[in-house]
Amino acid sequence: MIELSLAEVASAIGGKLLNGYSDLKITSSVETDSRLVNEGALFFAKPGEFNDGHNFVSEVAAKGAVAAVVERKLEIDFPQILVTDSVLALGKLAEFVVATVKAQGNLRLIGVTGSNGKTTTKNMLYAILSKFGPTVAPIESYNNEVGAPISMLKIDFETRFLVVEMGAGGVGSIAYLANMAKPDIAIELKVGLAHVGEFGDISVTQKIKAELVQALGKTDVAILNQDDVAVAEMAELTEATKVWFGSSPSANYQISNVDLSIHGTTFSLRFPDGESRTVGLRILGEHHTFNATAALAAADCLGLDRTMAIAAIEEMQLAERWRMQLLRRKDGVMVINDAYNASPDSMKAALQTLAHLGRGKHRTIAVLGEMAELGAYSVEQHDAIGRLAVRYNIDYVIAVGKVARLIHLGAMQEGSWAGESKHFEEIDEALAYLRAMLEPGDLVLVKSSKSANLRFLGDQLAEVQQ
Repeated sequence: MIELSLAEVASAIGGKLLNGYSDLKITSSVETDSRLVNEGALFFAKPGEFNDGHNFVSEVAAKGAVAAVVERKLEIDFPQILVTDSVLALGKLAEFVVATVKAQGNLRLIGVTGSNGKTTTKNMLYAILSKFGPTVAPIESYNNEVGAPISMLKIDFETRFLVVEMGAGGVGSIAYLANMAKPDIAIELKVGLAHVGEFGDISVTQKIKAELVQALGKTDVAILNQDDVAVAEMAELTEATKVWFGSSPSANYQISNVDLSIHGTTFSLRFPDGESRTVGLRILGEHHTFNATAALAAADCLGLDRTMAIAAIEEMQLAERWRMQLLRRKDGVMVINDAYNASPDSMKAALQTLAHLGRGKHRTIAVLGEMAELGAYSVEQHDAIGRLAVRYNIDYVIAVGKVARLIHLGAMQEGSWAGESKHFEEIDEALAYLRAMLEPGDLVLVKSSKSANLRFLGDQLAEVQQ
């Protein structure tokens, strides 16, 4: 973060500085997690569902923090900035810091949203942009009203590129982050059923995702997925320059000739000037060609060298841990661990990849868990995934967890299938069964939402040596 005095911080967030020390300077990071605080840091004491950051102020003081932003005065001899809402204050500080750095004229900011692919695209952007200058991007999925500002506050006056991942937390949530960051380029990947249980309808998801492009000005750029109807409709909502990517010949950045193998995903990318390049990803899955194209389109709009940009994402070993992560055992069993997030769209994409890679070469096993946050759509969508696995000729379906029983039932009710479906309530039971049934050369997909904890089952399967 840029160096700021406590007086400057208090002014930026509309807080009241207690206990003096207005000239003290923040020389390190801004944190809401006391475990991450180091000397020179500023700590935001955020009340939480299970822990209250105010209980850790003495601890961060002992670790060398300069001050704490608090919602109530604490009776300790330590600099405090009193605010009404620490989360809103965090956002105000991020907005101030980004605006201050952008005023220098060197910082370019890219915002990314979508029901699927945000983190992968963010990581691809980081891989590309960091080749051209100091780049800041979120770790993991820091994309909400706390994580996104924390990421923004990592920048300094040397930062050339800032990537902000923006997750949907309800109507107004992305507008809040977009108005804070004021991106130069916005990427809209997809509108799907992720979080539909919370929002009630996919049209609400579309409305929330569209808040990003609505925050753009005339001189900004909106990079839109032409293959997604809900994204395409967003073009009417922004004054920014529209740049299209997708499989259609009319897309500015066109994807074609996709080839999947166990070694990765290769495709042709045609640029707006007609130049065509072959892109070879080490990452599995046709859906990742869209993420890669969106990232490359952003780099192209920034005027960056295409050859260097393509080489940067071709060097990536994986999108992120537990996202289409290929793990190989010595006995030849291969595990695709994709159990960090799951929605109907991403589940379908993962099953398509499993079916394609296994066809005529490997016995295919889909280990599937709950897709969270589907609400009233849960029964229908889990049942549909079970049926889809059968239609893709997956050899075995192993459903794990109470809700995943619906996947098992869907598979069993789908006709014309010579395979087998089993359901296990407990992960340990599924793991024991899988360890006993796997044979050399098997290809296993492990897919679920994070809350189902199947990512650890995937790791355990991959660690087994026979």
